[in-house]
Amino acid sequence: MTTTLETSTVRRSAAPALAALALGGFGIGTTEFATMGLLPQIASTFDISIPTAGHSISLYALGVVVGAPLIAGLAAKLPRKGLLIALMLAVALGNGLSAVAPNTTLLMVSRFVAGLPHGAFFGIAAVVASGIVAPERRGTAVARVMVGLTVANLIGVPFATAAGQQIGWRSAYAAVAFVSVVTALALARWVPRIPAAHGASVGAELRAFRRPQVWFALVTGMIGFGGMFAVYSYISPTTTEVTGLGAGAVPWILAVFGLGMTSGAWLGGRFLDRSVMGTVFGTLIATTVELALFGLLATIPVASFLLLFLIGFTTTVLASALQMRLMDASPDAPSLASSSNHSALNVANGAGAWLGGLAIAAGWGYVSTAWVGVALSLAGLAIAVLSVVVERRAKTVVPV
Repeated sequence: MTTTLETSTVRRSAAPALAALALGGFGIGTTEFATMGLLPQIASTFDISIPTAGHSISLYALGVVVGAPLIAGLAAKLPRKGLLIALMLAVALGNGLSAVAPNTTLLMVSRFVAGLPHGAFFGIAAVVASGIVAPERRGTAVARVMVGLTVANLIGVPFATAAGQQIGWRSAYAAVAFVSVVTALALARWVPRIPAAHGASVGAELRAFRRPQVWFALVTGMIGFGGMFAVYSYISPTTTEVTGLGAGAVPWILAVFGLGMTSGAWLGGRFLDRSVMGTVFGTLIATTVELALFGLLATIPVASFLLLFLIGFTTTVLASALQMRLMDASPDAPSLASSSNHSALNVANGAGAWLGGLAIAAGWGYVSTAWVGVALSLAGLAIAVLSVVVERRAKTVVPV
């Protein structure tokens, strides 16, 4: 049994530990989203089209999809702290390779490698964060882990985009590799030693996937979150070709999106502490409306900036809500379920970028990505509603 003194010590260490976890999120968030702002530069370097360069986004997402459940499952028995450090060193490796890739093929491979530790890090970090705070603060702690990712969109991605425009896109990946090494050192210093859960095993973690609500939550994320990625993946050319602003405006519009995400991470925990599923419904409805308005008003600069702020806010809260939903649906196997959330969100990343690219390639224009997003958000909402219907029916079944 954990003593009062032990519990007090862990909770006093929560602030610097959460900061270290958030720093890891900052590096990962920068590498994930900076590519979207650097597509024109990457395409120019390798003499390929922007939709083809967008495959680097999809392959990164594929790495997350493959890596999150694979790593979380196979590493079920490993101490959490050491595993988090190893994952950040893997992030450093993948981004270092991206920075020196001499051709398109090796860039695509290195982006896949960089994506492998992404989901496992966020999933395990969320479990660690929720375990070092008071029970009633779990939602807030999980949201705090996401702060690093959102600050990446507020500061890291705009700066990486600006640096990519001025000194080359490779500098962005080199910077992420450096941040990842610093994060590994911070984790070693501040995160308390946390052993794997008692009785943890690959089999125990895999049993989470027998629960229907786990799958409902994952599919909600796979589809519903794709709406944001359909738009955001092509925000750089949309800003210049549709909104009519110069390339210098792209870092600013990315910063506004990041400000929305950061606001969502700081304030979203309050919604989660009250109602997880209520938050899922509210954010999916809000995102659908915001994407539709973006499709109608993307030619107006002020409207574009405001709507991207709102989209960033609501989708960040949605990500944390789905994280909590998975952890609640699988209390005895939280690491794999939690990590799989990021697999789901990166299926959304890859699918959103791919479907948005198809709409653009079909000649419907960059603004058509907003309508792709509306369809995906509505589909995600329908699945979330169905999950609650199924859950309530299961609870009303009376054993014979």
